[in-house]
Amino acid sequence: MKLSIIIPVYRTEATIDRCMESIVGQSFTDWEAILVDDGSPDACPQKCDEWCRRDSRIRVVHQVNGGLSDARNTGIELAQGERLTFVDSDDYLDTDTYAQVMPLAEEHDIVEFPAVRFHGSPQASLLTFRPQVCTDQAHYWLTLRAYEHTYAWNKIYRRQLFDDIRFPKGKVFEDVHTLPRLMLQAHSIATTDRGLYYYCYNEQGITATADGHKLENLLEAHLAAMRQWCDDAYYLHVLNIQMDVTELTGQAPILTPRRVSILSAGLTWKQRLKALTLNTLGLEGICKLNKIIHRWTKHHS
Repeated sequence: MKLSIIIPVYRTEATIDRCMESIVGQSFTDWEAILVDDGSPDACPQKCDEWCRRDSRIRVVHQVNGGLSDARNTGIELAQGERLTFVDSDDYLDTDTYAQVMPLAEEHDIVEFPAVRFHGSPQASLLTFRPQVCTDQAHYWLTLRAYEHTYAWNKIYRRQLFDDIRFPKGKVFEDVHTLPRLMLQAHSIATTDRGLYYYCYNEQGITATADGHKLENLLEAHLAAMRQWCDDAYYLHVLNIQMDVTELTGQAPILTPRRVSILSAGLTWKQRLKALTLNTLGLEGICKLNKIIHRWTKHHS
């Protein structure tokens, strides 16, 4: 079997049929789908069983609720395919996505393909890529700014990458924790402009509801990645997270202080201004300034 599609299911009775129709309707047919009902309290368990009866390529697991990471890990344990991919049950894919991406996935350890982010909202945007192959992990993470799109679901992975890796149970932003570890095992990572994943906006999702403590999980993941790869643009990206964490929790910054060159290639003018402010005020100073600005803005809005 070529591909295992792992689909965690929780409170998505309104969207799971759309998701599964997009998978069953794929022009690529050599796949298995593993529906992991993560103790969903709605009609999802019954819908999962119904899809299993409709197509012999679909398997269902019902388990006590353990969260997204736990559900994905269950699917990884059961997967029989040479390659793995993940689909969230409130999302869906274009019909020819796997047919277009799998030939590339058979040649490389990780393949990343386009996605519409926040589909169905005013923030909707297309994430797409120039076709290329990276054998240098730093190039993929820093130059292609993979740290801005660490999503598990718009990628296909060689199964063996997960031999000793699982998603961290009990943490949010689990994708950011996991992708760098997979990258360290990968010999080649390809990007393509073929295929399309629809990441549908969910106002109750982690991204939309993240508080200071959840953002601490995100910061933790990026600090771990920074031990492997870091440049000025990435540092400023992580600085933004640190400023939000400091503002929302009141805790002192834990990001290692660093001077950022305002002349670094590829920085936007906003990033250059932020670098100048950081170099002038220091890490604690820019975090304090950020908090003051947000308080003033909120008070006068």
